[in-house]
Amino acid sequence: MAKRKWGDRRDGTLLRDIDAMHYVMPLMYPNRCDNEAFMTMRINLEKTEEYLRKRAQEHPGEKMAIFQVVIAATLKTIWLRPHMNRFIANKNMYQRNEVTAAFTVKKTFSDEGDETLARVVAEEGDTLETLNRKILEQIEFCKTSTDASTDAINIIKKLPGKQLIGVIARFLDRHGWMPKSVIATDPYQCSVVLSNLGSIGLNVGYHHLMNWGTTSIFIVIGKKRKTPHYDAEGNRTMRKELCISATIDERISDGFYYARTLKLMKKLVENPELLELPIEQEV
Repeated sequence: MAKRKWGDRRDGTLLRDIDAMHYVMPLMYPNRCDNEAFMTMRINLEKTEEYLRKRAQEHPGEKMAIFQVVIAATLKTIWLRPHMNRFIANKNMYQRNEVTAAFTVKKTFSDEGDETLARVVAEEGDTLETLNRKILEQIEFCKTSTDASTDAINIIKKLPGKQLIGVIARFLDRHGWMPKSVIATDPYQCSVVLSNLGSIGLNVGYHHLMNWGTTSIFIVIGKKRKTPHYDAEGNRTMRKELCISATIDERISDGFYYARTLKLMKKLVENPELLELPIEQEV
């Protein structure tokens, strides 16, 4: 890692040589929630489900689901498309030092079931197999333990003067000075947050970004469904698809870059064998 310079943060490197438009945008539009771009794509699951069926036969007892494939594809996409790992804080743009994904884990599927936070860090050499293990380990840990951020928040909740605490917390967050214990598994300090609505039987929707933290991307996964497709002669066939939506901070790059990024992610989910390559290898 390059030596930290004045202006860099613990979690990101200040981008000092960006074009004028992207330099000015955080000054003109300082709030992340005022700069949300919404995009949707449909994934053909034919080859993906065949891949998972074949893998289940070859590796009985090793769990892997569509959700893990989507997370792995998202992490590889962000690794190969570094603009997607930028964030804006205190009106400056930074390149994040790590590629990370966060998601919420429900300890039990009930109205009273607690939620906890999972965080996966991608490392050089990671593949679908290694990322799958990391995800499963995080899910198991979250179902049996309390994450570090929740522990810290439970302590803060007991302190008096919540208005002052809020002012101080926002100041520390804006400058990247929040204690690691508080943001250890805070999903809004990651490259991307994913929400699997399909796991609870809901169709895809959009999730807002947050002015808190540094996350520039939020991805929502809907439930699988069969969709009609028509050829040139008007003949109809049914295809099982997955709808995925993305909410992106439009200030971190441009529409052309976003479009190519989503095309790459779609390609990776539809062809999961490409995820067997190291995360840093181009496809």
